Amino acid sequence: MTTDLSTLTTAADRWDGMAAELLKQEEAYKRDVYGISMGQTWIGLSADAANRRFDVTLKEYQNAQTEAKAIASLLRDAHTQFVDLRKKLETARAEAVAKGMRVSGQGMVSFDTEQLSEGERTAYHHDPDYQESVRTSVASWQARVDQLVKDVADADKGVEVAFKAVVIDSDVNDGTLNGFNGKAQGDIEKYEAEEADEIAGRVAKGEKVSAADLAELRRAFRDNSEDKAFSQTFLSGLGPDATIKFTNELNGLAYDSDKSHKGVYMDLQGGLADTVAKATQVPGSVADAPPGSQKFKDWLASDDGAFYRQWTQGLEKTGTKNYGSNTNPLYGYQSFVSMMQHSDTKYDDQFLYQMGDDLITAEKKHPGIFTEWGAGHDGIRADAIDGLLGVMSNNPDAATAFFDPAGNGDGANHVGNDHLHYLTGSGDGTREWPKHVTTGVSVIEMDDPLSRTGLGAALEAAATGHPPLAAGQDPWPDVKHSEAQARVMHSIITELAPASGTDTEIHANLRQPLANALGEYGSDTHKILTGVDMDYIRAAGGDGYFDKDGSTHLAANGKELVQVLRGLSDDPEAYATLEKAELRHIGNELGTMPEGAARGDIDEKLENMGSGLGAYTAIKEDVLNDERMDKYADVDWKMKAAYHLVGGAVTPLYITTGPVSIAYGDALQRGVDTLTWDLGNSMKADADATANAAIADKYLGSNEKLAYMVDGWAQGRSDIDTTTPEGKDTAEKFTTNMLQGHDRGAGTAAKYMTDTNS
Repeated sequence: MTTDLSTLTTAADRWDGMAAELLKQEEAYKRDVYGISMGQTWIGLSADAANRRFDVTLKEYQNAQTEAKAIASLLRDAHTQFVDLRKKLETARAEAVAKGMRVSGQGMVSFDTEQLSEGERTAYHHDPDYQESVRTSVASWQARVDQLVKDVADADKGVEVAFKAVVIDSDVNDGTLNGFNGKAQGDIEKYEAEEADEIAGRVAKGEKVSAADLAELRRAFRDNSEDKAFSQTFLSGLGPDATIKFTNELNGLAYDSDKSHKGVYMDLQGGLADTVAKATQVPGSVADAPPGSQKFKDWLASDDGAFYRQWTQGLEKTGTKNYGSNTNPLYGYQSFVSMMQHSDTKYDDQFLYQMGDDLITAEKKHPGIFTEWGAGHDGIRADAIDGLLGVMSNNPDAATAFFDPAGNGDGANHVGNDHLHYLTGSGDGTREWPKHVTTGVSVIEMDDPLSRTGLGAALEAAATGHPPLAAGQDPWPDVKHSEAQARVMHSIITELAPASGTDTEIHANLRQPLANALGEYGSDTHKILTGVDMDYIRAAGGDGYFDKDGSTHLAANGKELVQVLRGLSDDPEAYATLEKAELRHIGNELGTMPEGAARGDIDEKLENMGSGLGAYTAIKEDVLNDERMDKYADVDWKMKAAYHLVGGAVTPLYITTGPVSIAYGDALQRGVDTLTWDLGNSMKADADATANAAIADKYLGSNEKLAYMVDGWAQGRSDIDTTTPEGKDTAEKFTTNMLQGHDRGAGTAAKYMTDTNS
């Protein structure tokens, strides 16, 4: 905190001055000594011998200048890093003090009670909750200060690595045993990368590496996680083949030969993954260019794109190489993608798109390459495509581009892609999802329990524009979307809608993520289910979306939508997610009705609202009447659906800006929340499973839902007094209107589910 860092730049200036003086000596030596052996006055064997020796000395003068300039550059690099890191530490200390903390000269954080008033100090001494909150706050500030101090130590170690390396003669054949370094570099991170390369290379070869070297490798990854020069230098030195061997060795150590230090090896995996993510970032000038565009291709062919081009080309070759045995193969892509999953850094859109393309191409050329055989390999997912899609879900823009049927190329090259069809469709030209195969007396094929988990996450991200929802979060039904996102959602519906004469079969691992995605289009699916809005009807037969009110709206064939909703609803929680989104959209619509609206206008709106909800009643009944569902499963489905419906009253909702809580009691949502609140309380009051099943039946019933919603809405209006007989009668008539619409919607949806003909 008190070191005068300007001494570093002063020293750098002196080293530059040394280089300038060495240049003068080089010129004098070249003129007065070296030049003699080059003239015509001295010829013969002795002249030749002298010339070779003089040449070595001349190059040493030149190399000394290179080394001196590199040292000057390293000193300035160190100064820049230390100034930045100390500033962050000073800022953290100031912010801690402003929040009532004291930070000692040794970096110890404590609560500064001297800043408290007498009353606050008394409260602090007598309130355990207050004391606990203070302990938590102190621990948080201490962790931040400790991390920043550690960052300085990491940077200091990196400077040490660079200064030790810069003075080593890099050319053993230059005529000196230990001369000046003619290839000296002025970038600290490049020297760190070279040292990291050497350690990682030994690990990749299966050599024993000391704990100290592994700690240094972890430090180098940690200190340079945001440095592109380090990342590209490291990966260029290691190469794709050794990189895959390195990650395989780390897995072997973590899961087999050195399990007690698994944390160390997993941390190294994370460092390697972050390094790959940083090294493969494309510059801002081409970041927004579609992967198939000419702009991206031009950059890729340029000197600036050399690393990216060479690395991805090398990965294509090693990706299909078997690093395992014939009976339990381990292909390069499997190891590489599994390593990618350890990164905390978002991968670049372009890199993810190209990786996905390359993996699909490899699978088509080598059918069965991503099958898991026998015991498999700990820490490595056999299905590299699904694994990559999981990684892609953390970059929604990349996922949208990857699944957008029109998302590849530009201008005349805007040819689109068939990724969505290949991965979600059925029949010729689509993916045969890998199985888990065991061999022995007989060959046994089993479904992969993780199959399509990555696909589901990526589709949710692609259609919504944000990472997949966490457990306990629900989609908000009135969110704006881009054309590409809506195009993806429309295409998902058309791909998953059943073919003529078939039932709707949607893989179990796709149901909840797709319900989350469709729930976010709740205002659109409501209009589609209602079936009276011409904008939606026209667009369903065209592009599948249209722009209105500053947003792109999803449009789809009503029959296809209902059949997809039915397929998703085999999962009770997915069903509850979808119905909850519909209920919340209806609540929003009720809230937009102006006070004193004409009775006819209200009747029409309520009838259409009931129609949308009726479709979900028909879907629920179709699920429960499915001949494949036994009595126990029937009860279990109802209970899970009901419990998930309750969750909407107590957990955050989600919109594209992040989780937001709705103020319960607000007129927009009072009806929905009263329903879920009463349901939750009823179930808590009676722990008996049979009784709770009956309660679930009651609240899942349409009459109950509609009555609650209309009553809650009416209570929030000044033009309807529900405390009077007349007001109650009005509310009941409104409920009747909704029920009439509900019956229409239920009948239409039921017909869609039974009519499987085109």
